[in-house]
Amino acid sequence: METIKPEHGAFLLQFLLPALKSEHRTTRAVIEAIPSDKGDYRPDPAAKTAMELAWHIVAADRRFLEGVAAGQFNFNPIHRPETVKTSAGIATWYDESFAQCLERLEKMTGEQLVKSLDFRGVFQMPAVAFLEVALRHAVHHRGQLSTYLRPMGGKVPAIYGESYDSAEAKKAAQA
Repeated sequence: METIKPEHGAFLLQFLLPALKSEHRTTRAVIEAIPSDKGDYRPDPAAKTAMELAWHIVAADRRFLEGVAAGQFNFNPIHRPETVKTSAGIATWYDESFAQCLERLEKMTGEQLVKSLDFRGVFQMPAVAFLEVALRHAVHHRGQLSTYLRPMGGKVPAIYGESYDSAEAKKAAQA
């Protein structure tokens, strides 16, 4: 297999940044849709609560993006701050964290982007490839979280096009 070149890493970054930004906005909307009094909802005793799953999404996103920007992953736990008690608080923390990481990613060189990173001894890939892993991870768990929303009394926001709930809200606003 041919080694990825710095110019390829730079191209991939420019390709992935818009997707990261778009998926971030969508994930934030799903997190914000968690009803404020239902954060402890879980569909099964073995499942994470809505708040736990939301925190998992944002903390993992930070771990991946910071790891790429730093050139190595830090596996110390990213605990939810005591001041973050609601889904709106998680969404705000996510925005701030994402903005910090994005600023660092945008400044990366092609050489930094193609440096091989090790993820827990399981994956060794060019740094830029972990941005795709971050995208897939967030989308996967956001899908899980979106399935929690209706059973807990929430509304599913538009994700890839209108949802039933966003279409109904649009109709109600036009009436």
